[in-house]
Amino acid sequence: MKHFYMFLLILFFQSSFSQEPEKFYNIDILGNFYVGFPQKEFKSNVERNGFGINFEGFWTPSKDQPFAVGINLGFLNYGTRTRQEPFSYTIPDVFVNVTNSNNLINYHIGFMVKPNWAPFKPYVQGLFGGSYIYTETKIEKQLNNEEIATSTNFEDYAWSYGGAIGMMFRVYKSKETQKPDQVNSVWINVKASYLFGSEAEYLKEGSIKYIGSGKVQYDVLKSRTDLFGIHIGVTLNF
Repeated sequence: MKHFYMFLLILFFQSSFSQEPEKFYNIDILGNFYVGFPQKEFKSNVERNGFGINFEGFWTPSKDQPFAVGINLGFLNYGTRTRQEPFSYTIPDVFVNVTNSNNLINYHIGFMVKPNWAPFKPYVQGLFGGSYIYTETKIEKQLNNEEIATSTNFEDYAWSYGGAIGMMFRVYKSKETQKPDQVNSVWINVKASYLFGSEAEYLKEGSIKYIGSGKVQYDVLKSRTDLFGIHIGVTLNF
């Protein structure tokens, strides 16, 4: 299922950006620092916020309309725990770092309504897609943190939809004639989002319990996955 979602995103990119250059009016590429605040029963289970990054790409097809379409991709880590363990039962005098991390990747197709020309741009977004929630464990060398092995312990998917409101402030504008392959302006972007997530199963910090003899037990949680987000970053306009 994960590969199917990625195929849809690649197909969307190809169909959007393979058009003739003269048919494009402008493209916004956004990169943001992303803080996610679990809501309702998701908050009760996870008990901590997520931190990560968010990338967006929006295409405005006409200068006469304030509408843009695009995609939204975000990564959040909502819990990491590292401990030292012997490399194996037969080599107990060599230690490695073992890290459990709980992560969430959300992916959405969206639309945006914003003015086309202004030194600042208030905007609203609608988002439709889903989330991939997973916990992975990796082993690293203690000396230089070089990765030895990694494994996904638990994963699930959730559908999600929602919206966002934000503001862009222009900090740079090119004096040259607008061209499809150059940065025409740079903006500071501030945004708040809310995603209504369907029910999913997931782990959190402390959900992996070691019961001896090389065995582990998972304390699996289940709830809806609503998420409030704050995004601060930079927008490049082409």
